[in-house]
Amino acid sequence: MTQKKTLQQLVDENPQAETFRFGDSKTLCDEILALVRSGQKTATVEAMRAFEKEGDALPEVGRRDIALTWEGAPAAMIETVAVEVMRFDEMTEEKVAAQGEFRDLAHWQKGYRAYFSRNGGVSDDMRILYETFRVVEDYA
Repeated sequence: MTQKKTLQQLVDENPQAETFRFGDSKTLCDEILALVRSGQKTATVEAMRAFEKEGDALPEVGRRDIALTWEGAPAAMIETVAVEVMRFDEMTEEKVAAQGEFRDLAHWQKGYRAYFSRNGGVSDDMRILYETFRVVEDYA
């Protein structure tokens, strides 16, 4: 049986990797990680201000990052496949489908309006980052 690596070991082996959590609550993080692990979710969105405010590095094509559980344990290594900056009102049905958790564009808008409202506000012209990724390794 292979011994699980610690977060520190993974960071040491992947010094370019950023660590992050999906969502803004344990429940949302767990739901999103389940979708990522199942392959249903291959894209995600975040407000550009989240990167600017925290000074976090933007995702880069080819870079591998470590998704964490809400508790901070390694959940999965993902590799960025594509990155696009767009306005909130430029989201499309096709891009929504790759995110895995929404029925359609209207459902996405409702969910992300709530999420962004909890995290600094939302407007139709706000800049968002749309990242497409693939799972390289699942640490479950």
